[in-house]
Amino acid sequence: MNKNHAAQSLLQHKCNLISYFVVLPWQIIALFTCAATIGVSHPDIVVETNTLSSVPPPDITYTLSIPPSSISSGLLSALQLEAIIYACQQHEVILQNGQRAGFLIGDGAGVGKGRTVAGIILESFLKGRKRALWFSVSNDLKYDAERDLRDIDAPNIPVFALNKIKYGDMATSEGVLFATYSALIGESQAGGQHRTRLKQILDWCKPNFDGVIVFDECHKAKNATSTKMGKAVLDLQNKLPRARVVYASATGASEPKNMIYMSRLGIWGQGTPFKTFDDFLHAIEKRGVGAMEIVAMDMKVSGMYIARQLSFSGVSFRIEEITLDKDFKLVYNKAARLWAEALELFTTAAKTLGMASRKSLWGQFWSSHQRFFKYLCIAAKVRRLVELAHTEMQHGKCIVIGLQSTGEARTREVLDENDGRLDRFVSAAEGVFQSLVQKHFPTQKPKREKSAASKRKRKPRGRATKFPKHRVEVGGVIKISDDSDSDSDEIDSDSDSSPESLQDSDDVIFLNHINGPLRKQLSESQNDLFDFVIVQLNQELKQGLLGKIAELGKELPLNTLDELIDRFGGPEKVSEMTGRKGRVVRRPDGSVRYETRAEQGLTIDHVNKERFMNGEKLIAIISEAASSGISLQADKRVQNRRRRVHMTLELPWSADRAIQQFGRTHRSNQVTAPEYIFLISELAGERRFASIVAKRLESLGALTHGDRRATESRDLSQYNFENKYGTKALDKITKAILRQIDNKVLPPKSYPGGDIIFFKGNVILANCLSFVPYIPDCTITKFLNRILGMEVHHQNSLFQYFTDNFDYLINKDKKEGKYDMGILDLAPGNDEIHEETQEKFLTPGNPQEGQVILYKISVDRGMPWEEACSKAEKLTGEFEGFYLSNKLRGNQPCVLLAEQGRGRNLILFKPNIGKQAHPENLDNLLLRYYKVTPDEAKDFWESQFVFSFTNCTHANW
Repeated sequence: MNKNHAAQSLLQHKCNLISYFVVLPWQIIALFTCAATIGVSHPDIVVETNTLSSVPPPDITYTLSIPPSSISSGLLSALQLEAIIYACQQHEVILQNGQRAGFLIGDGAGVGKGRTVAGIILESFLKGRKRALWFSVSNDLKYDAERDLRDIDAPNIPVFALNKIKYGDMATSEGVLFATYSALIGESQAGGQHRTRLKQILDWCKPNFDGVIVFDECHKAKNATSTKMGKAVLDLQNKLPRARVVYASATGASEPKNMIYMSRLGIWGQGTPFKTFDDFLHAIEKRGVGAMEIVAMDMKVSGMYIARQLSFSGVSFRIEEITLDKDFKLVYNKAARLWAEALELFTTAAKTLGMASRKSLWGQFWSSHQRFFKYLCIAAKVRRLVELAHTEMQHGKCIVIGLQSTGEARTREVLDENDGRLDRFVSAAEGVFQSLVQKHFPTQKPKREKSAASKRKRKPRGRATKFPKHRVEVGGVIKISDDSDSDSDEIDSDSDSSPESLQDSDDVIFLNHINGPLRKQLSESQNDLFDFVIVQLNQELKQGLLGKIAELGKELPLNTLDELIDRFGGPEKVSEMTGRKGRVVRRPDGSVRYETRAEQGLTIDHVNKERFMNGEKLIAIISEAASSGISLQADKRVQNRRRRVHMTLELPWSADRAIQQFGRTHRSNQVTAPEYIFLISELAGERRFASIVAKRLESLGALTHGDRRATESRDLSQYNFENKYGTKALDKITKAILRQIDNKVLPPKSYPGGDIIFFKGNVILANCLSFVPYIPDCTITKFLNRILGMEVHHQNSLFQYFTDNFDYLINKDKKEGKYDMGILDLAPGNDEIHEETQEKFLTPGNPQEGQVILYKISVDRGMPWEEACSKAEKLTGEFEGFYLSNKLRGNQPCVLLAEQGRGRNLILFKPNIGKQAHPENLDNLLLRYYKVTPDEAKDFWESQFVFSFTNCTHANW
């Protein structure tokens, strides 16, 4: 059909249009143009999405009080001044629920949100509002807040750290009260006037507070309904209805459900199309990517939102895929087999004790399972990372390594076990496994409800009955003996025993049997006796498993962070910014010791940052503790101006955290843009960690592309499986493995033993995916977690089968026109757009009282005969020209025009759609079409061109 009523199908009513989404998925970027005409240009190139740049912000009506000297000197750039103006302008609006409207600064990391926020506080201070609240993620960022105020020539505004003020004291009457989000939920055990920090803050603000409240890095409050911190953020806003709220974050709402804390935007509630947040959330989620993009545009038009990003011009980006050596694969496979055995042991022990469906037990098991294999995935990449780092440093660059896990908890456990002494590097992976078994292996019988009659009976006083010891004979028969001096024989702890051999062992069958019908035939004392035997046997199973873990631990890799520092030459060479208290270091004589990281009177992470920026150390390792707020770019104002090579050894659990971490090295005022290297091993299970980040990066447009539709094969979006296609693909492979359906997609050909062995070997996994009773359906996250525990060749083959199905489903939807591409540019070629109708709607509840215009349009993508004939006259190739189909459609053949492309591919033009999106292979074309002269093609071309004005036509042969 050459006329598509595109807008009519997308926008049905004003309530459908007035949906809001904060983080705009990246499309093609456009240079950002300031609406404000004052100030000096920003020192770096700043861009915004094509969709956002296509709509103007509201007219400026606010008059700044910031001194002209600060503006003309460039202390605040033009784009920072624009954000300040629009924020202050929005703060003049009172929403229909009586609260003052808030403003969201969605600028990307490094644009300069700190100075923008400082400018808003300065503007409020100059208007006579001498108090402000500034919340952020770390107390160390107070120094950055002071620096930002100093940089804009406002050093006279004092900043007080709430953590330095006692609960019973009041801060000074003027200035900025700086606090962390965690401080909002602080409580004093001593009681007194200010029992909670929240009450202390409210008392300091006084009633009718109308100063600024800054929620910097506001993504920390995203779980407002489920965490104390999030609820406190909402509570503070509700109790100070006239406060001037500013939300600031590069990752303010990665998902619509996380926006609930942004109550001051006036998107839902009284006087809006959405009475509650749930109504808003439902309206957003059902409309997909396109609606999200539209509503972000509407937010900009309304004056409540601004979002710019630093241009990624000059940034290089690559994925380094790391192959595993033979020794590492052997260790990984041993670990996978031992975890499979542990699963069977946990299952058996839980069943015999009546704990099989305990949610807490299996939650602990699978979280430990995931962390264990995550540590192995990280360790697999250390050697290659060190090689890359040394190579880059030889080329005059410096290194920033991104980590999330420090392994400090396990190191402290070993210290406690050895009375504060440590003579070896610690394996974090071993610690996770060991801790799980020691703390959570089922060995205690849950309390059994007694009958009313038994509850009335009193136990005789005196010595408790002495239970006889038991032992397990060959064949698994449990014998009860009165010989209290005899020792129970240990169950054979063969490290190579398989889960199958354990499952079929006689002692397990016996235990399962006595937990069944036999229980009902026994007296209470006999049941107690059997309970004792079961507990004793489970204790032996536990000790046997701990012994196998200790053996495996000798081969497991050491703590990654300590090993990295050791390989780079020790703490003297590496700036560690991780927040941990101590580290394990190697002495000159080769021995190992644990030492504290603290330095007299100094914050060690802050000191290390300064040492990296002034060039004393050329390698920095950062974790989440240093991934928000700090600047590590090649700043023009620092001594170390080497190009930063940012290596991501461990992708964060949360994609928001990944965005924050990447933003540490790409910021304003830098000499050179950074280079990003993502290290991903060949382990299929590691895609679990890449996928969560890819999902977020895809919506932001990845690091090097300003377009989420970019087809660059080295983009992380190739790892995004957490969508409807991933869910469908998982459902298909699970059912195929269980032989519930016949799947068109074949298993990998390289699998040893062929299809039969592939399906047989993966039945265990399919059952495992639905193992946990409290999770009825298998999810992508669960699948990617579980395959981590499979042997290397098994998980890689299974993952290949999954991705093959994933790609098949996407390609199928693309062919059928069902693939959601979000907002697309109309008329990308020579298409003609015709406006048919135009309707205007007022938007009640909109702070700027704007309007929505609904255009109903048609797009003409067809090619008239005159244009086709003119193009054909220029074609001289053997296979170029007009073709008719061998089959008839209706009562006439299909017609097309072919132009020579690359190799044996032809570019096709059709009367109804013009140029076909994809080229056609010559051999395929000749099977279905035959070449004709222009005179033979003319009537059919004109007929189909006219027919397509009002009708759809599809040819699939």
